[in-house]
Amino acid sequence: MTVQRAITVPPKSRHQRVDGRAMVAFSPRGVRDMMQVAPARLLFPDGREGDFPLAVTVTTCGGLTGGDRLALDIIVDPGAAATIVPQAAEKLYRALDEDEPTRIDTRISIGAGATCEWLAQEAILFDRSRMRRTLEADLAPDARMLAMEMLVLGRGAMGEIYASGLIHDAWRIRCDGRLVWADTLHVEGDFASQGRAPFGFGDATAIATLVYAGPDAGDYLDLARSLFEGPGNGATSFDGLLILRLTAADPQALRKDVMRAAGILRAAIFGLSPTMPTICYC
Repeated sequence: MTVQRAITVPPKSRHQRVDGRAMVAFSPRGVRDMMQVAPARLLFPDGREGDFPLAVTVTTCGGLTGGDRLALDIIVDPGAAATIVPQAAEKLYRALDEDEPTRIDTRISIGAGATCEWLAQEAILFDRSRMRRTLEADLAPDARMLAMEMLVLGRGAMGEIYASGLIHDAWRIRCDGRLVWADTLHVEGDFASQGRAPFGFGDATAIATLVYAGPDAGDYLDLARSLFEGPGNGATSFDGLLILRLTAADPQALRKDVMRAAGILRAAIFGLSPTMPTICYC
């Protein structure tokens, strides 16, 4: 199946804005179809022996701001397997007051007996950036997916904090057409007071979500809980889902922890190398 997106006109802005789109479809024999519209690009480097076929997504504009849009469709046919990894962290710059939020939409369709890894690198939110990001996954009853996404709030190395803006980060996962998980993080306006509250992020400047969806998800709950300690981390399992949520004050430390966890899980679940694809360390 090839996904066709209707071409719509982005909201008007005083500056040029981007509307990038890409689609990649995998069959049991490898990549069977693809589409790309700048600044979204797809690369297909050789992976290691024994790994799933690999696709790397690239945003060639160097960063996103208000009014920019990126959309990615991933299709994994019945019996196929694939790993999709962005080339680098996504940077979201300050948005102008008149601009719409940056939109990042990822849709994943996984057929019967198929397996997919979506190993996203972090999105770095500059102060006064405004983002709406969605991940929608639709799995066959026996399909499996390992997905991770991460947010970094502000540029700590530059002394910048994320004081205000919009964060709308939503996950929707369906199995055989039935919604099994809906999760949305929404913080708007004065993040310094809302997000830093004890019931919010506290002193954390990074948050990561790692999800495994598959009929055997509950079998790996004890393993997931053994990977981390501390009140900022947790794991749960229900309805064929294993969900890990992690926060930290140090984004680099959290990035290492999440990649380590994803590596251990992909080795235990899929029998792959516990070392993540090389592109994740760039």
